[in-house]
Amino acid sequence: MITRTGRLIYVLTAVALLLTACGGGGSNSGPVANPNPGGNTGGITRTGDAVAIGPITGFGSVIVNGVTYDTSSATFTQDGTTVTEAAFKVGQYVLVQGTIDSNDTTGTASSVTFDDNVEGPVSSVDSAAGSFVVLGQTVTVNGNTSFDDSCPATLDGLLGVAAVEVSGPVMADGTIAATRIECKAVAGELEVTGVVSNHNAGAMTFQINALVVDYSSAMLEDFPTGSITDGDPVEAKGNNLGGAGELLATRVEYKGAEFADNEGDHVEVEGFITRFGSAADFDVSGIPVTTNGATVFEGGAAGDLGLNLKVEVEGEFNSSGVLLATKVEIKQATSVRVTGRIDAVSGSTVLILNIPVTTDGVTTRFEDKSSADVDPLSVADLNVDDYVEVRGQEFPAGSGEILAVLLERDDARAETELQGFVEVGGVSRPTLTVLGVTIETNGATEYRDALDQPMLPDDFWAAVAEGTLIEAQGTETGMSTLLAEELELED
Repeated sequence: MITRTGRLIYVLTAVALLLTACGGGGSNSGPVANPNPGGNTGGITRTGDAVAIGPITGFGSVIVNGVTYDTSSATFTQDGTTVTEAAFKVGQYVLVQGTIDSNDTTGTASSVTFDDNVEGPVSSVDSAAGSFVVLGQTVTVNGNTSFDDSCPATLDGLLGVAAVEVSGPVMADGTIAATRIECKAVAGELEVTGVVSNHNAGAMTFQINALVVDYSSAMLEDFPTGSITDGDPVEAKGNNLGGAGELLATRVEYKGAEFADNEGDHVEVEGFITRFGSAADFDVSGIPVTTNGATVFEGGAAGDLGLNLKVEVEGEFNSSGVLLATKVEIKQATSVRVTGRIDAVSGSTVLILNIPVTTDGVTTRFEDKSSADVDPLSVADLNVDDYVEVRGQEFPAGSGEILAVLLERDDARAETELQGFVEVGGVSRPTLTVLGVTIETNGATEYRDALDQPMLPDDFWAAVAEGTLIEAQGTETGMSTLLAEELELED
């Protein structure tokens, strides 16, 4: 078991904005020298803290990055306030500190910390791109995004919400890839975390991505030099926006991190590659990472690594404060989705549209949005005819089966939806075959392109081919047959 030493100096600010504070972001120093030239990373003795950074996938304890943490003695903190475990939700991007057992699947948490990326009103929505802007921060929505049931059914509906709270890892350009979005009926304090740019000491302003922050009336907290500098990771809070849309900050807090004294600390982090020099020199959520000949790659190879690729990295900090990766897992996109009634439940597998959906109590994120409101929800709580939405991957490839990353139960609706890739030999107008499901069309079927614009039927059928990602909405006409009211090309 890894023993906790308390030496880790780490402040969570949605975690992913560490890229300059850790010393990795923007570095021109080239690849980090191999600290273990013998290549035997598998024999490292863990002597430091265990740290997990990623979205919560389940409870009954807390599950992060596939590790189930006993939280019976843990402290829970949200936005600087001590809370109970009940205040946490699946999809929140958190920091867990504690220990991990030698099996790498269980551990004990001493603390669980959550701090949102941004909280405020939505200023614009791009439904076709699946994104919106809040306080100058671009937020993308994808198959990994959990929406709280306080939110409207469509992205456009966010424009009528008083405020949203967004959590998730940050990409290289500052875009937030949301893993959870909650909506507020009453707007509270405005909050944004990010990296300082365009600092103007005379005007007492700086930017976090597209947001200008006026800190002339703000209290500055924890800045090492007592003043703000470009590249500082910060959290800015205020109650009002100025006439030009700038945040009138009442408090700006430095959210830096330092890993130089944490040799041996074991870290598991899920996020995006935010800086890429080479396969042996890159940052994940701002944390500097190096690899060597003993590093194990899953879901791909070292040559697949690149900027904005989503990965999960596991390893230990070396004496330079760089994470020496024992494993790098390339996370596959959750492009496949099915929404409808459950036909059967057998063990950890459910059947929807005759598609086998495999769930995992560790990696599948469950949430109950139905009136039953079971919390935490598990596959054992599911029944035939329950209405669910599943997002995930076709795995194994070409099997017609879905490995669920997210499963949400909701109150029943009439429509059934299926998103997936057209099978080999699956185009035969007027039908398509996706995941073993025959999608039928008729004269009433509406067609749309990847920008959600109407298409003529002939144009749609000319564009669709084997391997095309499509979304169908309609009515089940058989165990594995769907009559499409709408067919849309997906990007």
